[in-house]
Amino acid sequence: MAAFNYFNYFTEIEEYFWRKRGAHILVSPLDWAILESWQKAAIPVEVVLKGIDQAFESYARSRRGVSGRPLKSLAYCVDSVLDAAVEAQEASAGRGPEPPPSGARKPASEPFSRAEVAGYLARNAQKLREAAEAVGQRLRPGPQASSAGDFAHRLAEAVTRLENCRARVESEERLDFEDLERQLTVLEDALYAGLQACAQQEIVLEIRREMDRQLAPYRRKMTAEQLALLEQQYVRRRLMEAYALPRLSLFYLS
Repeated sequence: MAAFNYFNYFTEIEEYFWRKRGAHILVSPLDWAILESWQKAAIPVEVVLKGIDQAFESYARSRRGVSGRPLKSLAYCVDSVLDAAVEAQEASAGRGPEPPPSGARKPASEPFSRAEVAGYLARNAQKLREAAEAVGQRLRPGPQASSAGDFAHRLAEAVTRLENCRARVESEERLDFEDLERQLTVLEDALYAGLQACAQQEIVLEIRREMDRQLAPYRRKMTAEQLALLEQQYVRRRLMEAYALPRLSLFYLS
């Protein structure tokens, strides 16, 4: 699958699903996890939208669709989106690179204004400061104290890195947004690894129970690979929410 640099990924798919469904609904944690699993798998937006179309066509022919019950969740679209992705891969197999357009290439416009990105990084840095303070206040002698202390230190380091990124956004004449995105993704991965080491087991257990309840109607329709990726994204999102940690990727700016 060709790489893509499309930072409006979530908004585009979310709004398309709303239009297909005919109602503006709140996106559930399960739906967000599904969106994130598609983004992590680098499935292009146009392929996701094609899969959603196919899912709605299939649902309209089903007993629930004929009875007028609305399609409620993106979980119903998972198989269709995967099928569309496979079709896109097969169609592109053996196809050579597209020739560049004739004439001089125009420089690509930046996906966001510098002020938007700088403000986003500043807000996330402040959220991480608050999270570090909260973790420090909860430290108690015990087996998790050391990992929690390491995590508080990791949060403080992340604040410094975000501030450095903000300085780049505000000062560099030509900003490489793809490289900035890579740095933010690696930084979030490191934070999440630290969070996993010190998170309270009761919170993790409750998140997994919640996930199992939401996934129960769809488990038989998904492959083991689909379920594994979806479960990872669901737990990650809900655990970061539980500890008030912001998502750092530019995909979440919009």
